[in-house]
Amino acid sequence: MKIDLIKCHGSGNDFFIIDEISNTYDFIEEQRAELAKALCDRSTDLGADGILYVLKSEKADARMRVFNPDGSEASMCGNGLRCVARYVCELFGLKEAIIETMKADLQVKKQEDIFEEIPTYLVEISPVSFNLEDLPLNLEKETLINEKISKISEELTFTALAVPNPHFVSIVDKEHISYDLQKDISEYLNGPNEFFPDGVNVSFVKPLKKGHIYVRTFERGVGFTNACGTAMSASTLVTCMNGLNEIEEPVEVYNNGGKVRCVVHEKNGRQYIDLIGNASYVYRSKVDVNMENPAEFTLSPKVEFADEIKQYAKLQEYAQQFLKEWM
Repeated sequence: MKIDLIKCHGSGNDFFIIDEISNTYDFIEEQRAELAKALCDRSTDLGADGILYVLKSEKADARMRVFNPDGSEASMCGNGLRCVARYVCELFGLKEAIIETMKADLQVKKQEDIFEEIPTYLVEISPVSFNLEDLPLNLEKETLINEKISKISEELTFTALAVPNPHFVSIVDKEHISYDLQKDISEYLNGPNEFFPDGVNVSFVKPLKKGHIYVRTFERGVGFTNACGTAMSASTLVTCMNGLNEIEEPVEVYNNGGKVRCVVHEKNGRQYIDLIGNASYVYRSKVDVNMENPAEFTLSPKVEFADEIKQYAKLQEYAQQFLKEWM
């Protein structure tokens, strides 16, 4: 089967878009997972943090499904949603749209550029829940907000929340980022453990100055990534809860892939987050896949989006200079 691919990224969190609206691929469920395992393998000529399948929706402008490199399906992906937002808006000639995801129909909008000549989209991150059953996290309590779990860490406090992906967030000092503590905690919580039966995204958050934070995330099903959109959104919310930032005020969120902007909103006691950032294309290609064994594929020449690559490199340079000054 020949499949058209667009390689894209949000904050360096990279994906392949596969358009099932314009094409009739007729994948069965198992094939979507197997394609993700094969095409996201970075030891091949491809490699990515996941596949974004764009499908028709009966109740929204389009539907997004996200598959991780291990073949698991994610309920949401903020960085991926921005890329799908761009693709769908350009496909249908829209400036805003509603995208159906696993647990919610979410609003997306074209925005003013977050950095010069960087395609920028706002996506809604919701629903937000602090109920441990929604992650799930097995503890004899309903919520975990700025508390220690001694079997996980004797020194750090964590907040657990679903947005709707499960997140485990700790506000840390610089030294906690520079050694293997996060790796050890993350690998434990995403292997056999008594707390998170389905695994969890683990984020360490370093406050920089008012309205600016750095987030590093170990993503469930992926490992350490340049950025995780729902993690940056959840982390921003946690800093607002701790008085480090303000609800309704923009927060610049830096990561190893660049930066985004998050705004936390609260209405009727419920929170949701605007995640604003790039939706950049890297290249187009066509892959010819043996669907009986997707690891067997051939790739047509890649056609790069050279100008977009060049501009995003400038944003990354800016972000790295800022981190050097404030970390």
